[in-house]
Amino acid sequence: MGLPLVLLLLLPALLPARCCEPPAGSAGAVRALGARLLGLAGDPARDPDPAVYLALRLAREHDPRLERRYLERLQDTFQHPYGRSREEPPHTGRLALYLLGLQATCPPLSPHRALVTWLKYYLEEDWTGSRRQGHPVTSYYQYGLGVLALCVHRKRVREEVVRRLLTAQHHGRLGHGGNTVDTEAVVALAFTCLEQRRLVGTGLAAKLRVAAHEASRNMAKAQGPDGIIGNIYSTPWALQVFLATGECQTEPAFGQAMAALLENLEAFGTAATMAQVLPVLHGRSYLDIASQPCGEEPDTLTPLDMEPLAEVPGNKTVELVVECPLPWCYELRLYDRVVPVPASASLLDVLQAAAARDPRDFRFHTQDTPQGPFLTQVLGLEARQEKRNYWQILTAPNTPLQMGIADYRPQDGETLILRLSEW
Repeated sequence: MGLPLVLLLLLPALLPARCCEPPAGSAGAVRALGARLLGLAGDPARDPDPAVYLALRLAREHDPRLERRYLERLQDTFQHPYGRSREEPPHTGRLALYLLGLQATCPPLSPHRALVTWLKYYLEEDWTGSRRQGHPVTSYYQYGLGVLALCVHRKRVREEVVRRLLTAQHHGRLGHGGNTVDTEAVVALAFTCLEQRRLVGTGLAAKLRVAAHEASRNMAKAQGPDGIIGNIYSTPWALQVFLATGECQTEPAFGQAMAALLENLEAFGTAATMAQVLPVLHGRSYLDIASQPCGEEPDTLTPLDMEPLAEVPGNKTVELVVECPLPWCYELRLYDRVVPVPASASLLDVLQAAAARDPRDFRFHTQDTPQGPFLTQVLGLEARQEKRNYWQILTAPNTPLQMGIADYRPQDGETLILRLSEW
């Protein structure tokens, strides 16, 4: 017989926190990842990313001078446009991450009032859009980040807005692309923050607590036999939920997912993906931002320059297949060609080579995301959230790809399938 729900919700607070730490033997690999991210952050040619700053601040080792310089670059990026024009503000998600980054600074910096006003305005606009279209104008992912950022700064949002997120979760509407884990995780973090900081009424707080617990259960159910939850890049988000709710102490999926991340650290090769995984490798979530001690920080981390990928001589061939099943298409296989590319080519290079060779028969579009380019359209067929479909990428015969299209490097003779799928 299982434990009652109320006991499951209270149990994490009664247990020691040490079991939420990553395995002791992983310290070297985690430190090396942090040093590589620090090296990328120190490159002035790269645009500053608030998620990178957040990850550096949540780590247990620091380079204070480099982090200060990075913060100055972020402040220049986010605050100067507001002194000139209100026409081109940053996107909701990036603005939310920047506000979180300000709170992670020691001592925490108060955001410019205009930034908080803009974020509240975005959330109201998204709320209006959800009433009209049935979903936010941006996405539930960005919307959840906005609520989370305001909560960490102890700024209230209207309860009606929060209830719309609850309703979306209850009816399974949090899908975004092919994977709902990252979106559900961000929303669960927002719920947990609002409940823990008592920024909503008692009745709503109880509902948020149950909803966050339900989200963590869904993530545990979504875990594959390899320990990955959703895909390798959404797994860190799931671990943040286990950490924030304290269920990392009771949920076996936490340890299995942590082991999967440590076994697949090579998949986190860009600054954005490193920033995603580094906080949980230090046993921290975005909710730890507000409670960070601001004592003497250890100045013990040295930037490690990333070595460029070695060029592999020669060429390879990759079979590229496009499939579109019913109800979207009457013909399943729409494209099937062998594409010759350099031996070191990524999947994105393969797609670009196919488009260059067969401009009439093959075309595609991508959308830039913090994790790299995301495939949104193939052969004129666009994946749309309201249609609940996405372009799934598989290695033949039926293995979903766990890496981004710019990071994955197919083997010679490999068959890759782009399949319009339902989530």
